[in-house]
Amino acid sequence: MTENAVEQTGDDRIIRETGIDARIALIVQPVLRAIGFRLVRIRLSGQNGLTLQIMAEREDGTMTVQDCEEVSRAVSPALDVDDPIEKAYHLEVSSPGIDRPLVRKSDFGNWIGHIVKMETSVMVADRKRFRGKIAEVDEESILIQRDQAAYGEEPTVRVPFETISDARLILTDDLIRDALSKDNQARKEARKRRGEPEDAPEDEETETED
Repeated sequence: MTENAVEQTGDDRIIRETGIDARIALIVQPVLRAIGFRLVRIRLSGQNGLTLQIMAEREDGTMTVQDCEEVSRAVSPALDVDDPIEKAYHLEVSSPGIDRPLVRKSDFGNWIGHIVKMETSVMVADRKRFRGKIAEVDEESILIQRDQAAYGEEPTVRVPFETISDARLILTDDLIRDALSKDNQARKEARKRRGEPEDAPEDEETETED
């Protein structure tokens, strides 16, 4: 996606939807931006009849139950007007969760040192599936330190961002610890911006349903 396209759509994600999911994303994104959220992923599935999952978060990466309710109230009218889904469906708004999808370059940079599972749209180093620790991130690519390297394979592989079709973090004890620490820090900073006391009660987290 070019810089001009990013400015026009407000979508800086490198991994985006196709088909009907992409059409829904175009409807939802302006609504999310207007109320201070950013889109992570749209997924329409046959789960529980027909389920539209909107995965979103605030700019600081937080997402509470109350946030999910706010997003749901905001996007429902827009979806009703444009009516992109012909059949009846269940709307599900969720946080990305700890083992989150990585959809922006900044997502990869935020989780350097943690294990990611990725797929590419084309062959990279004779593979299309990768699993390993994020060792390095630059503007064009990500360096993966493989944790399951086959015999004769290099221990690291550099994967261009433009080839990545899917990526998500793998749940580990280290990831849980770091994710909770980042979330707590983001909440403290948000309370400080709002002028609330630091010992204000925390909002309940939502669970991601994949």
